[in-house]
Amino acid sequence: MKHTYVFLWAVVLIALAGCHDDDNASSDTNTPPVAVPGDGTGDNPGGTPGDGPGDGQNPGDDPTPDPDPEPEPRVDIDGQPLPDTETNPDYESYVAGQPIYYTSISSTEFHNIRFRSVATEDNTPRDNELSNPVAKLGRILFYDVRLSANNTVACASCHQQSHGFTDPAQLSTGFEGGHTGRNSMGLSNARYYDPGRFFWDERAATMEDQTLMPIQDPVEMGMNLFDLETKLGQTSFYGQLFTDAFGDEAITSDRISKAISQFMRAMVSYGSKFDLAVQAELNHVPEPVLSEQELRGLDLFDNLNCTSCHTTTAFVLDRNHNNGSVSNNDPDQGVGGNLAGFFKTGSLRNIAVGAPYFHDGHLPDLMSVIEFYNSGINNHNNLSPDLRDRFGRPVRMNLTQADKEALVAFLETLTDEGFLTNPIFSDPFPPPLPEETSPEETSPEETPDAGGTTP
Repeated sequence: MKHTYVFLWAVVLIALAGCHDDDNASSDTNTPPVAVPGDGTGDNPGGTPGDGPGDGQNPGDDPTPDPDPEPEPRVDIDGQPLPDTETNPDYESYVAGQPIYYTSISSTEFHNIRFRSVATEDNTPRDNELSNPVAKLGRILFYDVRLSANNTVACASCHQQSHGFTDPAQLSTGFEGGHTGRNSMGLSNARYYDPGRFFWDERAATMEDQTLMPIQDPVEMGMNLFDLETKLGQTSFYGQLFTDAFGDEAITSDRISKAISQFMRAMVSYGSKFDLAVQAELNHVPEPVLSEQELRGLDLFDNLNCTSCHTTTAFVLDRNHNNGSVSNNDPDQGVGGNLAGFFKTGSLRNIAVGAPYFHDGHLPDLMSVIEFYNSGINNHNNLSPDLRDRFGRPVRMNLTQADKEALVAFLETLTDEGFLTNPIFSDPFPPPLPEETSPEETSPEETPDAGGTTP
């Protein structure tokens, strides 16, 4: 009996020892393993599920990366914009690519209408023939606000490429907010005006003279030429540009004038729908390029004697003209004196994008211009004989609405979209960075909601 009792106690002790070992094994199994970043088993201490290492992302991956930093403004040592000086536009090839009816001495016939060549009308002086380095410098000067006294206005401010290098404002705004006395003239084909005189009243004898006058004008740019030379010399890039263009880094007003003039003379427009039509006819292409309405407008343009003032393939006259845009008592008589009421005749190339019209910009659109010639010519003492009837009175054309629309349609064929967007004539300076807006300046209407829409 005694031996049996001892045996039972031994069995109990062995069983208890086994239970204790099982408890330890269970405890070891429940101990969490060491987390390895990126293996999907981390406990993400201090965070919320799925937003740190152990959420299935590779180490360093961020599902919402920070946006790229804003680019630093491209400015020079003087704090003003720094242009692209690396691009080298090929103005020589562009001008050399003019069609034969520009370069041929003989006139060109299109749609039974004869247009004079512009080959003999070029006002380029022998000492300022086109060269790429000089025209490149001219482009940068043309767009540089440093040419104004307070760095706010450039030549391009009043001669905008998308508008045929005119100003869409009736009167241009100067460097201190004042306004010019006349509308800005377009620069398309400015080289093809044989007398070479510039401005509406032709007070500048040459383009080279003209380029410096707005710079010094007290309303337009207000800059002294000596101060301008010094100012440009304080940049990091003009010295090299002048060296490339003229052989040394001397910055003079004469060189500034020549460079801007070369850039402007490179502005030859010859890629319009009208040009395509002329080339098609010269190449005996049977399909018409111009529509019936556009051809009707061209016929009217010729029959109404518009070609007497817009005679060449550049659609410009080689002299000033009195078109009856002013009366005898108008304070602005243009050239004045014996030529009272005479104004320079501009090219009709890109005329459709050059509104407003005439020397004072008082006509807002092409239809207004057509109506002026139809019924509104002033009886000025010096009115051109081409605009008088057989009794000496200002001509009245009695155009129908369809006639007017056809004339407008034809004039629109003179728009050269390639010229208006050609990068060799575009702004070499970077666009200004948008001004930062403080939270106080942001209205609720300007703040997008959580869905990314505006109320």
